[in-house]
Amino acid sequence: MGKRCLIFGAGDFEGLYGPVREDDFLIAADGGYRYAVEQGLFPHLVLGDFDSLGSVPQHPHVVQVPVEKDDTDMMLAVKLALERGYRHMVLYGGLGGARIDHTLANLQTLLYAARRGAAAYLVGRGAVITAVSGGTLSFPSGFAGYLSVFAMGPDAEGVTLRGLKYELHNGSLSAGFPLGVSNEFTGRAAEISVAQGDLLVTWSLENPVIF
Repeated sequence: MGKRCLIFGAGDFEGLYGPVREDDFLIAADGGYRYAVEQGLFPHLVLGDFDSLGSVPQHPHVVQVPVEKDDTDMMLAVKLALERGYRHMVLYGGLGGARIDHTLANLQTLLYAARRGAAAYLVGRGAVITAVSGGTLSFPSGFAGYLSVFAMGPDAEGVTLRGLKYELHNGSLSAGFPLGVSNEFTGRAAEISVAQGDLLVTWSLENPVIF
C-alpha cells in the first residue's frame, strides 16, 4: 500500500478506525491536535490558524497560518501530505461539528487528493467516504451493508459497478440525481470504476479497513 498519513481535524471525532501503524505520519490540523493527544498520539506536525484550539500548542513542529486564507486547515494538511509524497491519507474529525460548510469543504478536499493520484478517506459518523477520479476502487469479499455512489461536478461517464446488488456497466451518473444511493454489498468482491469524471463513495465503518 505504501506509506500513509493520518490527519486529525477539528470536527466530530468518534475514535480511531483501525490501528495506527509505526510508520504512519501524523498531522494535527488546529483543534484536531486535542483529539490526537486524547488518543495518546504525538503528531509529527501541527498546523492551522488555531482559532478552534484557542492557542498555539507547545510542539516542536508547528506551522501557523493566518485566519484569513484561501485553504481550510484540513486542505492545508492534505496539501502538505501530498508535498511529502503521501498517496494514502486517513482524515479524522472532518465530519459533523458546528459548521456544515467545513464538512462540504472536506468532501471537496477528498476530490482534490483524488485528482492528484492520491487516495484520501474521510472517517466519521459511522461511515467512510472517499473520492474516485478517473480510476477504480476495489473491495475484497466479505463486505456487508449499504454503499452509495455520487457523481461530483459534471456527470460521470463510463461508470461500472461490479459485485454489488445493483450493477452498472459503462453507464452514467448525474450530479443532479442521486441514482447511486443505497446500493448494497453482496459479500462478493466488488469494484467501482469511472472512466471520465469524479465519484464520491461512502460505506459503513462496520466493514474491515481497506486502507
